[in-house]
Amino acid sequence: MSTLTLAVRDSRTMLRRNLLHARRYPSMTLNLLLTPVMLLLLFVYIFGDVMSAGIGGTDRSDYIAYILPGILLMTIGSTVIGAAVSVATDMSEGIIARFRTMAIHRGSVLIGHVVGSVLQSVASVALVGAVGVAIGFRSVDATVLEWLAALGLLALFALALTWIAVGMGMASPNAEAAGNSAMPLILLPLISSAFTPVDAMPGWFQPIAEYQPFTPAIETLRGLLLGTEIGHNGWLALAWSLVLTGLGYYWSTSRFSDDPK
Repeated sequence: MSTLTLAVRDSRTMLRRNLLHARRYPSMTLNLLLTPVMLLLLFVYIFGDVMSAGIGGTDRSDYIAYILPGILLMTIGSTVIGAAVSVATDMSEGIIARFRTMAIHRGSVLIGHVVGSVLQSVASVALVGAVGVAIGFRSVDATVLEWLAALGLLALFALALTWIAVGMGMASPNAEAAGNSAMPLILLPLISSAFTPVDAMPGWFQPIAEYQPFTPAIETLRGLLLGTEIGHNGWLALAWSLVLTGLGYYWSTSRFSDDPK
């Protein structure tokens, strides 16, 4: 059996293991999904009419269109926390050490976690997107190619954040610490353009909000789905995704190779 065939077979086995864990213990995924869904409903139905004026809109429907791309990115950040917790649990319980003694492809352990988390993120985005459509989100002007580009960006961003989350899980002593260390993945969207335009923020804070990873991705999604100007945000979103993927991959694989557990 070739190395590639072995890697694919073992990665598929590890992916199946992680998906079975997610199915048997759905409470974590549901709890992590509650945050973006509750924020979506809160901002739309409680603050929607007021906030729509701040973005130049006229009613709540304008704010639904504005806020949903940010909520979708927050959903990804929320979902991948499960990957950090899952990896930390495997490390602390000694399962990773047991896998190292078995005749399996070493990289398949991490690949199973990453692919499983990306699939869960895509499913979570679809669910939150369905909630958005149910309460009034519409994207009538987006073409098929723009929808595919938006889905591709979401999947790429999910891959990047998942690798970062896996690195956090590898570096954490236990599952609780992993969940706490991954909290910035939920908090960063709160200081982006997800809920209010960058121009409405204090001048000293605008560069922080504009160039952090979430804002370019959010603005790119708005451009693809709503027809707003994308400008340099598309390149920034792609660059952030690739850089975070590379950093997360290097961090995770280095910790996996060097960790004595």
